[in-house]
Amino acid sequence: MSFAALALVVLAAFIHASWNLLSKRAASAGPAFVFAYTGIACLAYAPWVAWVLARGELKWSIAAVLCILLSGAIHLAYSLCLQRGYQVADLSVVYPVARGTGPMLSSLGAFLLLGEMPSLHGVLGLFAVVIGIGLISTQGNLANFRRPGGQAGVRWGAMTGFLIANYTVVDAYAVKTAGIHPVVLDWFANLVRFVLLAPLVLRNRSLAWKRMRNHWPLAIGVGLLSPLSYILILAALEKGAPLSVVAPLREMSMMVGALFGMIILREPVGRWRLLGCLILAAGVVLLGSA
Repeated sequence: MSFAALALVVLAAFIHASWNLLSKRAASAGPAFVFAYTGIACLAYAPWVAWVLARGELKWSIAAVLCILLSGAIHLAYSLCLQRGYQVADLSVVYPVARGTGPMLSSLGAFLLLGEMPSLHGVLGLFAVVIGIGLISTQGNLANFRRPGGQAGVRWGAMTGFLIANYTVVDAYAVKTAGIHPVVLDWFANLVRFVLLAPLVLRNRSLAWKRMRNHWPLAIGVGLLSPLSYILILAALEKGAPLSVVAPLREMSMMVGALFGMIILREPVGRWRLLGCLILAAGVVLLGSA
């Protein structure tokens, strides 16, 4: 895995943790918030997509169209599950469960479907990432998942992680095999998500507008940051980085989130959370050298 690809994934992790914090703050808006930030993303990234298409960098094919449609549908389900999880449970439960189950399943998909061979470093790094995420989120106490909203958080987080694994494999195939430019894939997938969600949101416009009150700045932030974080991941895959390494390496965003809490929010740092960060960092190093 090249240094350039590694740098893209690390930057994406910082951006990913940031937009999830914004999305949690707008959890009460539900599908209306997903619809709003998806529309903003389509508008914001349209000039970039137009420039790529004008250069003739996309060769349309049946495989490309199917990848775009499937990616858009899975991303819609992912967005709605994530937002619902944030409505009923804590960020500290939903986020780590989602980010922990996603890489395991997507790496398995890479091994079985894309023919990528796991290395010893990759396997050890994957286990270290998952263990680190668990320690950061529970602080060494699994009873944290039994708190009010904990079980709901596990259910919605696991479903979100399952969808993460699915769209990661589909999108990796799209950029590595079907030859779709990362920006074009993400933009058209967002457009599909926007169109599919429109009937649900617009059938009660007054309610949607009410739910979005005071949430528009957050929607703008997520609309700008969410596509960027994922485009960086797709760009790393396009540069030849193996999915089985990139997928779990993305989960260092959990470490970034923990550091945000320690430094910015002044959250207390226990020995288990600190140990989780160290193990997660070791996993990142192992995956980067795989």
